[in-house]
Amino acid sequence: MVLQSPVMAETITFRPDEDALRALAVLTQDGTPVSTAVRGALIDAARARAQERLGAEAAALAADEGDRAEAAQVLRDMETLRAW
Repeated sequence: MVLQSPVMAETITFRPDEDALRALAVLTQDGTPVSTAVRGALIDAARARAQERLGAEAAALAADEGDRAEAAQVLRDMETLRAW
């Protein structure tokens, strides 16, 4: 069972520029409420940022010769255990 802590809704205000207004118009043209569109956009942006960070971390690890050599050694060591 997963318990979630209650979250108090906060009101956030911002002054959209022309680009933000156009984006908001696209996100709400189907009748989606502004609050729903903004929440979704924030969640999507946070998810994209997390994926970018993970991608950068993976690229850094892939470029790390020492890490790659160690991983290869671990795989070789595990192969010897396979016979057991």
